[in-house]
Amino acid sequence: MTSPADLPAVLSVNLGTPRQVEWRGQQVTTAIWKQPVTGPIRVEGINFVGDDQADRRVHGGADKAVYAYAVEDYDWWSAQVGSLGPGTFGENLTTAHIDLTAASIGDQWHVGTAVLEVAQPRTPCFKLGIRMGDDTFTRRFALGGRPGAYLRIVEPGLIEAGDQIRLVPASLPSISVGALASGNLTIDELIAVSADDRVPDGWRIAVDRELARR
Repeated sequence: MTSPADLPAVLSVNLGTPRQVEWRGQQVTTAIWKQPVTGPIRVEGINFVGDDQADRRVHGGADKAVYAYAVEDYDWWSAQVGSLGPGTFGENLTTAHIDLTAASIGDQWHVGTAVLEVAQPRTPCFKLGIRMGDDTFTRRFALGGRPGAYLRIVEPGLIEAGDQIRLVPASLPSISVGALASGNLTIDELIAVSADDRVPDGWRIAVDRELARR
């Protein structure tokens, strides 16, 4: 029997706004530094209230409104690089007891008074390397196969640390976050992704290009 302590839940809500940091002799604007906050925080539109992104061309927007990363994946990384706290990878929600890599695009999370929907995996940019103080970390993160999940906001509401996550699985056929991030899809999977309007346009365009090459 599953106890409440083993159910999917939010361990931490993490917010941050853009700041300038010096990296390799240049000033870079980034909002990857996120800090845990207390109390219920409203999530609406394309963000948590009090959170922001530095460059909306590649970060944020409806299909990247909320980024989640699992404490179990942090444990895996910590064994390699040392202790890492919530928000280190720039996530808004640090979660427990939910396999984000196995999550399907279209899975819905009823959490707090909000409803979120898994939208896509993360493709890390160079700013993750800045956050980790290691230019090679962006590639290491991609190769690690633990991308975390971006979620869109289906219904606005309040979320706080300790909230349980009630999962409503995506209708089939669906593609997992890990499979989409891997790029190693079968023809049948590529066709399914191309036809799935829950998958963001950028991924579907890339899939259509891959189908045209095969």
